[in-house]
Amino acid sequence: MTSITTLPRRLRYGAGLSFDRTAPFMQSPLDPARPELPAPLAPDAPLPHRKTIRGWLAPIVQRSTLRALWLLALDLALFAALIAGTVQLPTWWLQLASALAAGFVIGRLFIIGHDACHQSLTPHRRLNRWLGRIAFLPSLTAYSLWDMGHNVVHHGFTNLKGVDFVWAPATQAEYRAMPPLRRLCERIYRSGWGPGLYYMVEIWWKKMMFPRRSGMGNSYRPVFTRDCLLVTGFAALWIAALVAGAVATDQAVWRVLLLGFVVPMVFWFHMMGFVIYGHHTHVKVKWHDDKAAWQRAQPFVSTTVHLTFPLRIGALIHHIMEHTAHHVDMSIPLYKLKEAQAVLEQLLPERIIVQRFSWKWYFATARACKLYDFSRQCWTDFQGRPAAIAA
Repeated sequence: MTSITTLPRRLRYGAGLSFDRTAPFMQSPLDPARPELPAPLAPDAPLPHRKTIRGWLAPIVQRSTLRALWLLALDLALFAALIAGTVQLPTWWLQLASALAAGFVIGRLFIIGHDACHQSLTPHRRLNRWLGRIAFLPSLTAYSLWDMGHNVVHHGFTNLKGVDFVWAPATQAEYRAMPPLRRLCERIYRSGWGPGLYYMVEIWWKKMMFPRRSGMGNSYRPVFTRDCLLVTGFAALWIAALVAGAVATDQAVWRVLLLGFVVPMVFWFHMMGFVIYGHHTHVKVKWHDDKAAWQRAQPFVSTTVHLTFPLRIGALIHHIMEHTAHHVDMSIPLYKLKEAQAVLEQLLPERIIVQRFSWKWYFATARACKLYDFSRQCWTDFQGRPAAIAA
């Protein structure tokens, strides 16, 4: 199997030109099975139809059941071992370290469940549904509700104001009309310190845990309640196991619950909030309030960010930060996203937002990107200054 870490040094196409044989997705003259890719698109040329761009990535979309099962089994084993460590390790600081690591592994499991929910984890639809439900359990995420909110709404209408609810920015008029408590929440959420609180309250609690039927209208389905009961039952078993462990090891129950349940969940909420904030908040990311303009903008390329990290951190979080490729084609499995992102960035130069992560950039973005001015098509701070000035 070709390694997903192999990246191309160059892309050359056409008769008589050389090929980089280190590129696993490129067509070799001796490999007619793979379609030939075009030359990189000029920055001012019209963007091809999404189907055309997805065609470039088609050879990469190769799902493996064995690989998916291995990834899920590995992360479930890590999660179980780390939760056990929050009870059994000999010192409080080792227990805390285990709790934080467990929160990180919850994030890894969620990414696997996210792929299964997109039907991109394995080639088998029914298997994906069950693997997704299993992978979502530690993050207490209802599979069917995530499917509707993420796959249908977020991916179907990315960055279309009034439909996509994920980190949707308010206008200055909307912000001023908010009651004081809501304005305070908005300031905390957009401060750079509040993505975890945003995800916990606005996404998980309001939309993923027994959302009110009255607010869902005709979209309500009984499976939503069944999935919420499933994750609630898992949470009850998790807590019961921790209580039993505390009693067996003669530790304070509150302390074991804090380290074994609360800390991992809080870490997970902050991890998830940070990830989706980074995916869709950038001075170059556009939002739209007009559907026709949104469609003309072909938002599957222009509304998300590829955040790059040192020290192979991207691989540790299952390449979820190679996010443009995911929005172009949701069928690409997590273990192929790095290759797919490389193809897009080679063939669409200057079209894709690639941002090297640093805390300086992150907090500068948080200071600048508070609200959105749809008439000027730019982010602003709370005073209405454009993001370029506010930054």
